[in-house]
Amino acid sequence: MGEEAPEFVNGEINLEGKDFKTATTVGHKTYLISRSGGESKSTISIRILDKSTQTWAVPTVLGTQPVHFEAHSAILVNENMILVVVKKGAPLIESIWFLEVNTSFVKQQSKITGTEVVVWSKGVLGRSQKPVVISGPSGVGKGTLIAKLMNDFPSRFGFSVSHTTRAPREKEIDGIHYHFTERSKMEKEISEGKFLEFAHVHGNLYGTSIEAVEAVTDEGKRCILDIDVQGARSVRASSLEALFIFVCPPSFEELEKRLRARGTEAEEQIQKRLRNARAELDQSNTPGLFDHFLVNDDLETCYGNFKKLLPLDDGSADSDDSYSTADSKATPSYTVLSKQDSEILLQPEIHDVEKGIASLLALDLSSLSGGAPGRTRGLKIQSVHKD
Repeated sequence: MGEEAPEFVNGEINLEGKDFKTATTVGHKTYLISRSGGESKSTISIRILDKSTQTWAVPTVLGTQPVHFEAHSAILVNENMILVVVKKGAPLIESIWFLEVNTSFVKQQSKITGTEVVVWSKGVLGRSQKPVVISGPSGVGKGTLIAKLMNDFPSRFGFSVSHTTRAPREKEIDGIHYHFTERSKMEKEISEGKFLEFAHVHGNLYGTSIEAVEAVTDEGKRCILDIDVQGARSVRASSLEALFIFVCPPSFEELEKRLRARGTEAEEQIQKRLRNARAELDQSNTPGLFDHFLVNDDLETCYGNFKKLLPLDDGSADSDDSYSTADSKATPSYTVLSKQDSEILLQPEIHDVEKGIASLLALDLSSLSGGAPGRTRGLKIQSVHKD
C-alpha cells in the first residue's frame, strides 16, 4: 500500500500527524521528503505536489541517497536544488546533501525516463583539482609520460578503475584491474548518466564511471584518465570539469617509425593503428576539445612541459579546515536555521551546545562545483562565534 498523501488545507500542506518531515516549494511544485521504515532499515521517500493542478507524483530518484537518515532539515538553495542536512548518527561532513530538482542533468534524465526525476548528490568540503584527461595516438608515448608522473608523485595522482562486461582474466582482481559487471547493470547505469564515456569492444562494454573518478578524488588525489579522442569528447560533453591534454608525435612519419620499432605486431595490425592514429590526430583539432597540446619529440622535455600543466606546488584541494570533526567522536546534530544570499546558518541541538561540542555554523555555498551524478564540491564551513 502506498503512502497516504498529506492533506491540502487552505492552500498549504498539512504535515501534522503524517510521516513527511519537510516540504520545500520550488516554483509551482512542492517537494516532500520523509523517512519511512523502522530504525534499523529506513528509506527516503520523495513525493511531488504540483500546486497548479493539486496532483501528486512519485519521481524517479537517482543518485546515492543519504545514509543515517533518522531526521533532516531542508532549505531551497535556488530553483535547481534543495539543501538537505541529515540529523543524528553522522558527522556533519557526512550529513550535507543536495537534492537536484531542476538542473540540466535532471532535465536530461526526465526526458529519457518520461517521468519526474530528482537526483541526490553528496556535498563535499573544499574544491578538488580537476581530473586530467590525456589522449593521443597509439605509440605517441602518453603511457610512458603517465607512468613517470605516477612514479614520481604516487600520492598526488591516481587512476580511475574502468568498468567492463567481459569476464576477468587470470590474476585479474575486481576493483583493481577493472570493475567487472553484468551487461544489463552497466547498460542501466549508462542510461542513467552515470558513465562519462563508454565503448563497445569485441562484443563487450568498457567505460569510465563518474563514481570511479570521484572515488580517486575522495582520496585526495588528482584523477588521471587515459582515453581515446572519442572518449575525451564524451567527457567534455558531460558535467565533469576536467583538464584535457592531447599528446602529439613530432610527425606522422616519426609515429610510424616508433610503432614499427616495437617489433611486436604484424603489418596488418600496424596499418590499423596508423589509420586510427591519423583519425585521432584529425579529430584532436576539434575546436574547444583539448586545452593543451604536447609534442613528444624528446621525452624529458615533453615530461617537463607535462608537469608544468599540473602545478605540483599546489595542494590537492582547497579546503576550509576552520571546522573539523576529525579529532572528535562526537556527532552533533544540526538544523537549517536561515539563509541569506549564498550563506546558510546551521543551528546545533541545545544539548550539544551545552556540552561544548557544537556551535552555530555558517555554510558558504558561493563556490559550488560539480553536482549529480557526481559530488557537489566547494562547500565551506566556519564556526560563528557570538560576542
